[in-house]
Amino acid sequence: MDKGKSELRLAMEELSVFSSGEGEEEQVQVQAQVQEKQKSSTMDLLCLSKQLIRVLDEIGPTLLVLRQDIQQNVQRLQELHAREPSKYASLTAIITEEVEEGTARKINSCTRAIMWLARSINFSKYLLERLLKTPESSLEEIVEEAYRCTLKPWHGWISSAAYKVALKLIPERDIFIALLMGSCLEFEDLAEDVKILISLVQPILEEVDAILVKHNLDKLKSN
Repeated sequence: MDKGKSELRLAMEELSVFSSGEGEEEQVQVQAQVQEKQKSSTMDLLCLSKQLIRVLDEIGPTLLVLRQDIQQNVQRLQELHAREPSKYASLTAIITEEVEEGTARKINSCTRAIMWLARSINFSKYLLERLLKTPESSLEEIVEEAYRCTLKPWHGWISSAAYKVALKLIPERDIFIALLMGSCLEFEDLAEDVKILISLVQPILEEVDAILVKHNLDKLKSN
């Protein structure tokens, strides 16, 4: 991890909307640029997902199941995007094409990859928000709540059982926060990074949700 930077700040830098300086003026610039990021949503989702993998690697083997799922879906989406980057620049374009071809519901479709990546990011978003809002809760309690509210409704019994095992290996709250913060950050800095990152993530999640709902694909479950 870069010294003095949280994993969340690294995610923002990879999205190319967060400059190297600090201060309220640049945070305003970030918020303005968020509105212009809609058309590059495929790369945005890939960058966020890869950064999420890095965070999970920092935690260790605790959430290995989630990490493996994200890695597989990133690879599938990345391979498609690499074929024709301009054609597959937006998530909407990818899903629309698969809907028209009749392949969107298939187990190895990029639509499913996008759907599960978005759900994993939503899980992380929920976790980070609760981490800030409920200082009295243990990390195990927060992860359990985040899983129950974001991923569990779409998992079969095998995946749910794997997460129950993973919950027993969750690190202490303070250890997790330290991993996110890096070596030169105060908790207030991390909290601000969380708020900004969530503002970057939200448009991507909204785009995915809108196109999945449009084609009645938002309720797909794991097989």
